[in-house]
Amino acid sequence: MSIIKQNRRGSIIVISGPSGSGKGTIINEILKKNKNCWLSVSTTSRPIRENDIPGVTYNFVTKEEFEKKIQDGYFLEYNNYVGNYYGTPKEFIFSKIQQGIDVILEIEINGAQNIKKLIPEAIFIFIMPPSIEELQQRLRNRGTDSEEKILERFKVAYQEINEVTKYNYVVVNDKLEEAVEKVHSILLAEKCRVDRIEEVFLNNKEETIHEKLVDNKQFDNSK
Repeated sequence: MSIIKQNRRGSIIVISGPSGSGKGTIINEILKKNKNCWLSVSTTSRPIRENDIPGVTYNFVTKEEFEKKIQDGYFLEYNNYVGNYYGTPKEFIFSKIQQGIDVILEIEINGAQNIKKLIPEAIFIFIMPPSIEELQQRLRNRGTDSEEKILERFKVAYQEINEVTKYNYVVVNDKLEEAVEKVHSILLAEKCRVDRIEEVFLNNKEETIHEKLVDNKQFDNSK
């Protein structure tokens, strides 16, 4: 029997970063490496892009449908980002945690702060681009937004980067493999936190062996 009993509940892992930081790609790689992680698919009112997969990238709804879901209390949190709604559905999240499964939320800065108020023990990771110049280039290389929308996203991204101190961890996504490994290491380290220990078993075989050794003066250094 192990000397400690750890809390087996899953964790909520909030991953944020500006558009173009590569957070979605990092999350996909983490899901491949860690089968105990589950990605909560956000709901959005933004238009579907060419490379989107409904139900995988996002759950897509109209603005009117989103606002109806707000009224119905469907979301754990929601936010308006660059003119579109984004929200985290409550469904499945807490049941997954009770099953010991870690839940990843890919959400924007304001949404992350809403989660922090509700669940302060969640793990907050910010994905940072290697430079502002690289971020701008990534946004342009997407080829999915107008020049006006790119400038709007860039302005928002600049503001978001200044919020990094509100997170527990920051990972610079310069080389994808290294960034993925850093996030993976963070999640492993979080499992070893002392505050996840529920009980320490002292009345066990190890303690009995120690007492016998002391009684037999196996550790008597006076001789």
